[in-house]
Amino acid sequence: MINSVLPLVLHALGNPELSVSSVSTLKKICRECKYDLPPYAANIVAVSQDVLMKQIHKTSQCMWLMQALGFLLSALQVEEILKNLHSLISPYIQQLEKLAEEIVSDSTGMLWLMRGELVHIFAHEPAHFPPIEALFLLVTSVTLTLFQQGPRDHPDIVDSFMQLLAQALKRKPDLFLCERLDVKAVFQCAVLALKFPEAPTVKASCGFFTELLPRCGEVESVGKVVQEDGRMLLIAVLEAIGGQASRSLMDCFADILFALNKHCFSLLSMWIKEALQPPGFPSARLSPEQKDTFSQQILRERVNKRRVKEMVKEFTLLCRGLHGTDYTADY
Repeated sequence: MINSVLPLVLHALGNPELSVSSVSTLKKICRECKYDLPPYAANIVAVSQDVLMKQIHKTSQCMWLMQALGFLLSALQVEEILKNLHSLISPYIQQLEKLAEEIVSDSTGMLWLMRGELVHIFAHEPAHFPPIEALFLLVTSVTLTLFQQGPRDHPDIVDSFMQLLAQALKRKPDLFLCERLDVKAVFQCAVLALKFPEAPTVKASCGFFTELLPRCGEVESVGKVVQEDGRMLLIAVLEAIGGQASRSLMDCFADILFALNKHCFSLLSMWIKEALQPPGFPSARLSPEQKDTFSQQILRERVNKRRVKEMVKEFTLLCRGLHGTDYTADY
């Protein structure tokens, strides 16, 4: 059956009008029949690479396609994985090297690929860790350069980068042990990303911090940067809760507060009192008593994440002057 269906699907990948159906079908085939696909792997990779380079599909379909390739590659022998990865990655490596000099937005594809299954595939293959580490450092270096030039025009890259970092922390935290990784710069860029107007980018940044903060005790560089710049993170979270971010994102910011409280309690207890002390911060509508109550409630709750989310929702309503109004009915 694969013999008859797969050529049709691969042919359809080149038709923008069939984008959603062709990519979703290929993803399903690669997920459910991956162990039957090794004989077709080279062809699937070649066609996928071609349509990605031609930018035929929208961002969401490109992400699906990368996920499909992740399923496909995970079923191959290590030698075949490396062979097909080389074919797939080479054009993006060239683009990333060019991007380091010119800062253009073509790095997104490489981020999609690394964000998908690459870190997972090599998580338990020590022999192949060095090339993945080198690729991770290259992507990180290029993206940090983009931040220096101004990332506001590239929210999709920032979104993918934050998700890549979160996946790396989850699957292979050893990547953050590398001395060549500027963890401080990564941390500061993620704080900046929390202030983006695009909700997906903010969610991805919050996801990065919820993966990063539990590593404070086991990864020295992470613990150091949190100690040095954690207050900056807390200020950004309080600004968002105070009204600078959409109310729909409050659960994400509550997750960061909960992680800070659980893994950095002594620091948070000092930071939050200092941060809420200035009049008018994070909202001019708050009384000193309301801010004090909030900080005490947060610091007391280190187990029940749902309760922290309720506290944050109530506090953001006070910050926005909406507490007790009709606007809270569906909140």
